[in-house]
Amino acid sequence: MRDVLAPESARRRLLVDRFAQVASLAGYDEMTPPLVEDLDVFRRVGDATDVVTKEMYDFVDRDGSRIALRPEMTAGVVRAFVQHNPLVPWKVWYSGTNFRHERPQKGRYRMFDQLGVEVLGVDDPDLDVEVIALAADFFGNVGLNDVTLLVNSLGEQGDRQAYTEALRAYFESNIDGLSEASRETLKRNPLRVLDSKRGEDRALVAAAPNIDEFLSDAARGHFDRVLAGLDSLDIAYERTPRLVRGLDYYRRTTFEFTSGALDSAQNAVGGGGRYDGLSEAMGGSPTDGIGFALGVDRILLAADAEGAFPAPESSVDTFVVDMVDGTHALAITHELRRAGISSERRFGGGSVKAQMRSADRSGARFALIVGEDEVAEGTVTLRPMRGIASDGEQRRIPRHSIAGEIRGLMDSEHRGDQ
Repeated sequence: MRDVLAPESARRRLLVDRFAQVASLAGYDEMTPPLVEDLDVFRRVGDATDVVTKEMYDFVDRDGSRIALRPEMTAGVVRAFVQHNPLVPWKVWYSGTNFRHERPQKGRYRMFDQLGVEVLGVDDPDLDVEVIALAADFFGNVGLNDVTLLVNSLGEQGDRQAYTEALRAYFESNIDGLSEASRETLKRNPLRVLDSKRGEDRALVAAAPNIDEFLSDAARGHFDRVLAGLDSLDIAYERTPRLVRGLDYYRRTTFEFTSGALDSAQNAVGGGGRYDGLSEAMGGSPTDGIGFALGVDRILLAADAEGAFPAPESSVDTFVVDMVDGTHALAITHELRRAGISSERRFGGGSVKAQMRSADRSGARFALIVGEDEVAEGTVTLRPMRGIASDGEQRRIPRHSIAGEIRGLMDSEHRGDQ
């Protein structure tokens, strides 16, 4: 677990705002699932996944029920869909913190934030394209250029089951060549062996059966339409038959985004796919679904590597220097904030020099100075500090028109920037 302090906290908030803008343009509404759910909600995503069997924080509640901190968001969204029965298509976006008890490493923590979307109630390959395009557009929006889209199809449920059994037979017949960790994975889910990055597994994984040999005509037609849609939008992709993703609920279209700016062992910045059977597993009626989740930590690491999406500068519009008794700073900062203008002051008094040093450290564009003469005249002294107006001389302005004067100067700067 960790603390997130400024300016990183402001950067993360800005990232969520950017994602909200992109998702809203495509008709997605925000949804926030609870941080704690009944344990069975997450067990239904697949008892063979490491997320469920090894990494989940689960507890016995005071009433004796088993609960868990959410390790991912999709299960909670689908549970909410089943519970509330909204009109379909139900298009939602989310952001929030998840928890997994795994080995911390660069870009992967036990407490981590995700951004994502889910759509339930539509079986249309064009929707798959829309969802993938939304993620691709978001990466471009925040300035990530070295991102590669990997796509695959896991077929219908029967296709996936047949492929799983073929992999099981193949790996069991070559068990002596598998790493010890992959032998354990094989017992739970043969598909997950394909994810192994261990050197001793590489040759066996490369020679394993290909999912294309097991795709039904329906699954193949669906996937062909997805690829054609991506082509029509000029979204570059790599067909990756070994891509299976980490959770058991995926069917048909699966995809992942990787960053070339990150180490290859930990370069995934997000991914998702179809999970057409998950609603039934939650006790609902058969409902098609698709979505993705993006890792905030990995995205920001990739942004750092590419020199993109810097943290916003921490600054205020105005700083009030009160050379009288502090009450004027109290009143003026309150007035400006209510007018939508950020304002700061120094507490505990201090000399003019000390207060001006504080004003400079704050990054304020304007200092507002109040002394005995200004109080007697009903004015304040306006001193430009930064920006276009910083070359201007200080001047006194009427006390009652401070907010209007500052707003006019800020609007003028904005026009000048454009």
